[in-house]
Amino acid sequence: MSREKVVSLSVGSGGKQMQDFIEEIIHTKFSNDILLQSSDSAILDISHGIESGKLAFTTDSFIVQPEFFTGGDIGKLSICGTVNDLAVSGAVPKYISLSLIIPEGYKYDNLERVLTSIQQEVFKSGVKIVTGDTKVMPIGTLDSILINTAGIGEIVKDLTKFSNISLGDNVIVTSDIARHSMAIMLARDEFGFVGDIETDSASLNKMMESVYGYDIKFARDATRGGLSTVLNEIASKIDFGIEIHEDRIPIRKDVESLCKTLGFDPLSLANEGVIVLIVSRRDTNKVIEVLHSNEYGKEASVIGEVSTCKNVVLNTFIGGRRYVEVPHGEILPRIC
Repeated sequence: MSREKVVSLSVGSGGKQMQDFIEEIIHTKFSNDILLQSSDSAILDISHGIESGKLAFTTDSFIVQPEFFTGGDIGKLSICGTVNDLAVSGAVPKYISLSLIIPEGYKYDNLERVLTSIQQEVFKSGVKIVTGDTKVMPIGTLDSILINTAGIGEIVKDLTKFSNISLGDNVIVTSDIARHSMAIMLARDEFGFVGDIETDSASLNKMMESVYGYDIKFARDATRGGLSTVLNEIASKIDFGIEIHEDRIPIRKDVESLCKTLGFDPLSLANEGVIVLIVSRRDTNKVIEVLHSNEYGKEASVIGEVSTCKNVVLNTFIGGRRYVEVPHGEILPRIC
């Protein structure tokens, strides 16, 4: 007797199962030229009323346990995630909707804390919350608050087209990797480790605006599935591969040590303040210089290039080479 197919946690993990779900289920049922672009924001051509004629529109839902962690919480995360999805699409974020799904009995002090974080991050990023909704679920149906957002921004420079990428372009990451995931792991206190690792969650729209004038071909934030998922997605959409160098990938020593101890690959772990940029050779040094002048780009590094290799190849510390694969299964549940 065949077993009934059900949705697993891995469908929301950002890895291969999530990609398969989107392509085989969502794209099959709702296929259209905008949806099939598979970018972080849909690019909408609206020729009236705005200077560029184009808007970026994105939505996201946030589930994280615990909802409070060092350096942030689910409220901050919800604004940063939405703002960054617009920014990497080449848009200036303008407006956000905010919907709260709250378990019955949720403490008002915790709700106030979440909403204050949202208020602070909205102020930092310069967006406006213009609409929203609130629902309360009966006791026993939810174990934490959930947040859904949608965001609209005006396109300055469309950074969603894989076709803009050329052989020889450089790959930049704007900050150190895997820090958000390890901050969540420490906050869960499941393994008895202690540390002061803070989430990298940050609204990066103003940093991105500072480099829009340079020859950036493509951008994507390395959230669920981390750096490996973003690079593999890019490689699957172009006629070339991507070659990266392990000794150039920025990662904090304490984060790296914790990853090794727990057996996690930092390339596959979620970030909330890291953007992957594909930049022409001629403008790479200029972009790095500008990023280094921003508080969220001080660790920016050129980690590789678009090459003739197939897929994504990592040159290791010890002189070897290996393929970087899309993560399978559920890496860390409920981190964003």
